[in-house]
Amino acid sequence: MTTRTLEDIIPSITTSDGAGVKLRRSLGSLQTLRYDPFLLLDEFFSDDPNDYIRGFPSHPHRGFETITYMLDGHMRHEDSAGHRGDLGPGDVQWMTAGRGIIHSEMPMQTQGRMRGFQLWVNLPGKEKMKPAAYRDIPAREIPGVPLENGGEARVIAGTLIQGGRGVSGPIQGLSTNLTYLDVRVAGDTVFTAPIEAGHQAILYVFDGEATVGDSHRTLPFGAAGIVSDGDTLSVRAGSKGACFLLLAGKPLREPVVQHGPFVMNTREEIEQALIDYRNGTLALSSQTRS
Repeated sequence: MTTRTLEDIIPSITTSDGAGVKLRRSLGSLQTLRYDPFLLLDEFFSDDPNDYIRGFPSHPHRGFETITYMLDGHMRHEDSAGHRGDLGPGDVQWMTAGRGIIHSEMPMQTQGRMRGFQLWVNLPGKEKMKPAAYRDIPAREIPGVPLENGGEARVIAGTLIQGGRGVSGPIQGLSTNLTYLDVRVAGDTVFTAPIEAGHQAILYVFDGEATVGDSHRTLPFGAAGIVSDGDTLSVRAGSKGACFLLLAGKPLREPVVQHGPFVMNTREEIEQALIDYRNGTLALSSQTRS
């Protein structure tokens, strides 16, 4: 058994996106701050509607997947294929941009808290031009796993093994073999879980603070932690507990060329995406994934 350790910390930075939505970005804050297969991780969190009310009007994507996870608030998705999805607290939307889709994400509230995350996951070159697809996953379909030392983990993607029992989330079968957990750990207790050796893994602390493995280096609130390779992850919560996302996946080890919302393998493919977008042929087909 090899326990993973904390290798690097990526603080989140304040920025805005869409029509001025204020958020914090860790992965993807610079194009060099990716961690294969993960491209970007945003947290949006505000009680002030002026920070989110203008939302994310229609915009294109090609070549990767987005996973939006809501903690608080209500967001509506609409896209160029006529799909519409309403995300509330605890809900997830998984969208495969594939060859292309144009969509919007707009708040359906004028007051109160809006909080959640958006993760961008790369697609292998052979899948970048497949038809776009999406799936709305209501909170009731995401299993919660009681932890041995107190707390709970929600399994959004992959499988979590606790006490010799595996619990699988609704997102399965990705080329990146994605694991996506929302872990809530009580103060001064330890969360331990197996993670497949060779998979890249990161933690994002959205409440409290934590330490990883036998490191004495604290992973603070609002920061992403890059962890070393190994087959086991051990995270100790601070005295007031910790809430964090655990993300792990199989690296693609392919060239990444990004131009805003387009992520491909070559500059020529990016130029073609721009041509297709200008010509109105970016999003030709899509499907609903059940």
